[in-house]
Amino acid sequence: MTTTVWEPSMSAEPEKWLATADRLSVEHFAPLAAEIDAAQRYPEEHLPVLRDAGLCGMFVPRAYGGSELPLETITAVAERVSVACATTSAILAALALGAYPIALGGTEEQKQRYLGALAREGRAVCFALSEPGAGSDAAAITATAEREGEGWRIRGEKCWLGNGGHSSTYVVFARTRPEDRRSITAFLVERDAEGVVVDHYEDKLGIRGTTTTNLRLDTVVSAEAILGEEGGGLGLALGTLTLGRVLIAAQANGIARAAFDEAAAFAVGRQTFGKAIIDHQGVGFQLADCATELSAARMMMFEAARAYDAGLDVKTLAPMAKLFASEVSHRVVDRCMQVLGGRGYVKPSAVERLYRDQRITEIYEGTSEIQRVVISQTIKTEQEAAAS
Repeated sequence: MTTTVWEPSMSAEPEKWLATADRLSVEHFAPLAAEIDAAQRYPEEHLPVLRDAGLCGMFVPRAYGGSELPLETITAVAERVSVACATTSAILAALALGAYPIALGGTEEQKQRYLGALAREGRAVCFALSEPGAGSDAAAITATAEREGEGWRIRGEKCWLGNGGHSSTYVVFARTRPEDRRSITAFLVERDAEGVVVDHYEDKLGIRGTTTTNLRLDTVVSAEAILGEEGGGLGLALGTLTLGRVLIAAQANGIARAAFDEAAAFAVGRQTFGKAIIDHQGVGFQLADCATELSAARMMMFEAARAYDAGLDVKTLAPMAKLFASEVSHRVVDRCMQVLGGRGYVKPSAVERLYRDQRITEIYEGTSEIQRVVISQTIKTEQEAAAS
């Protein structure tokens, strides 16, 4: 791995976790990355590896069997795994997305049950917010939850569920007062409950080893299935997405880093017109731009994670990190494919796979356009406050 790209100063504890991520990547993740992609196969064999190393429980408090790592360390590990296998890093990100709402809003019993099962057994909880007509506009969901007896009947459809085909529980967001657009409540719904059906698996461009699914619901849950406060689901979802955006920045950076390393090695070894192609400015300058932009993206990502760990509000910095890292990743991988030329375009080139894996980082956890909406609204609020 190149040292040209900026590296953060890390203490001994996160370095230990990075060493674990590197070892697992070499022994397990990288060797299977191409095969997992080609077969669009969920890597079941990676789950016990992630669990036994404590990576499934990175975001789970120690009280529930987890490692309780700071976001800075989680982000660094996710980035490092992404260099080896984007699918595996996406699985980790989906585990975090399901765990965070429980950590943020769960009762003690819910945390013991679900976070404990995730950390000790690798049992995934799936974040189920998006719908066919409600993606970027989370408040537009149409799934409903109506009181029935002492519980709630949930009806609706969810889509784009990361890890959806391999999750035992779903955090389902449903409207509890139809007339109120923001009256959304989160519920914990078991996959094996009557009326819960996973009815479609997406055939994806990239991160093909993850199971992205559709979910149909016409089921009854108990009152104890509510996660957080009744009507407080939208805030819980947005708070979770803020954290998730930092992890997607890590995934984007890891994918870009892998492509850059492939292209840099090729550019030094490949000879044309009597010299290495990196000595032609048309190639060398592209790689210089890649190293510079990737360094900047990593700085922003780590700053967002460190700010969160320090207790600061990152609701604007996290979207900035995700927006910048994902779009830098796009440019870096695209340039790297150009450097490799035809060798980068055909299978089994790693850059061909990375080119496809990268694209989703500009879409999920909020598209680039949504990140710009969030950031621009903060600018507006600040300017209105300054003018008042």
